[in-house]
Amino acid sequence: MHPVDLTLVVLYLVATLLLGAWVSRGVQEDEDLFLAGRSLSWGPIGLSLFASNISSTTLVGLAGAAYVSGIAVSAYEWMAGAVLVLMSFVVVPVYLKARISTVPEYLERRFDRRLRLYFSAITIFLSIVVDTAGGLYAGSLVLQVFWPDLPVTVSCFGMALIAGLYTTAGGLRAVVYTDVVQAIVLLVGSFALTAVAFGDLGNSWAAVIADLPPERLSLVRPLDDPDLPWLGLVTGVPVLGFWYWATNQYITQRILAAKDVTQARWGAMLGGGLKLLPLFVMVLPGTMAIHLLPGLDDPDMVLPTMIRQLLPVGVTGLMIAALVSAILSSVDSTLNAASALVVHDFLGGDDQAGARTGRISTLVLMTIAAVWAPFIAEAGGLFAYLQQAFAIVAPPVAVVFLAGIVSPRVSREAGLLGMFGGHLLGLGFFVAGQLGVWPVHFTITAGLTTLLTAALVALGSVVWTARPVPPDAVFHAAQLAPARPMPWWKDYRWQAVAVLGCIGATVVGFW
Repeated sequence: MHPVDLTLVVLYLVATLLLGAWVSRGVQEDEDLFLAGRSLSWGPIGLSLFASNISSTTLVGLAGAAYVSGIAVSAYEWMAGAVLVLMSFVVVPVYLKARISTVPEYLERRFDRRLRLYFSAITIFLSIVVDTAGGLYAGSLVLQVFWPDLPVTVSCFGMALIAGLYTTAGGLRAVVYTDVVQAIVLLVGSFALTAVAFGDLGNSWAAVIADLPPERLSLVRPLDDPDLPWLGLVTGVPVLGFWYWATNQYITQRILAAKDVTQARWGAMLGGGLKLLPLFVMVLPGTMAIHLLPGLDDPDMVLPTMIRQLLPVGVTGLMIAALVSAILSSVDSTLNAASALVVHDFLGGDDQAGARTGRISTLVLMTIAAVWAPFIAEAGGLFAYLQQAFAIVAPPVAVVFLAGIVSPRVSREAGLLGMFGGHLLGLGFFVAGQLGVWPVHFTITAGLTTLLTAALVALGSVVWTARPVPPDAVFHAAQLAPARPMPWWKDYRWQAVAVLGCIGATVVGFW
């Protein structure tokens, strides 16, 4: 690596630590550590939502998938905008009115403490074993492209330590404000790579699509498509998206930390708008690489090879810094969120004692993830199964949360039946798929599990009558109106129209 590029990466890491240290001043109590004192405004919320979601595996995986099969993989990105719109209308006002500290806390308020602890335990496990450890391992593989002699264990512990230090000291406030910088670096680096690749193709869209089958540039694929069939796009991807954006602590924590419902909604709209960009600056470069770098055997090498061969000195360092940003922004978020769940849902911490316990748990979870990450290479099959576990976990969670929010008639017993029964159904489909007797795409399976879980919830609500529900635990139509009169461009409802309009134009344009 050129010394200029190396210097840029080192300066970026130092700046991240200094920013985290500066932001951490005054973080004394539990609410400061996990909810930034409930003081976040829309800009940091939106940028942090985007940065925390874009991991190193996302950057590498999107480009690689586009290189091999086309742009349909971007559905998980642009669909997030629609989910965040739904979240702004229905979920955000309920969460903020209830003033919950963790998402599982809502389940206890609306249904049962058993559901809270059950969902919290699942979230902690997936956050540390899959999200944090997986991000560290994938990041170490990317770094090895540029530093071949760097051991995986060293890089995993190094990245975990950097993210763990400022997360332990500054909590969510440090996470969010470092995410702001990381989001900017991610976008600038991605735009730079896209511009260089497009320029190498003569700035010609005709050159990009030359000799490519039409399905490579299609977002809507046939029913028998092995990557993402249209039925899975319609029924499964939105469910997975709702689980991820509306019930996943490490994402939703930013909404819970908002100053008020207006700032939370504006932040969600900003995040939804930003999620349209990956198609153009992270997925399409993988399509361009078909012409620029033909014959690559490993799709995961598409992005690193583009960085190494196409970018000039200085810009290469910027893009590597963007990759490091993707790693840190995901790791810091999952660590802080998992620690919040441990403290609030299992230990009952609050104030300064809760902050101390939270810092200790962050360090412990950081160590567990760093120790586990190198073993993922030896447990590749297991790790692949864990990734597919999201399709098992998501549908029942999405159904129970959404049903509980929109209808006070859903009883506690119906929630329990839907959550546990839905997960048993999902596990059954998963096992059948591994045995080869259920050869159905996991997104379609997720949609089917959603329908069956909804039927269980409806049945449970008929058999068991719902007890009185706290008024701040369900959605009311009056919450759709903004808290105060404002110009149309500040009204989140018009912002939602803009986000959905852009999504619609994108889908039509790449149908």
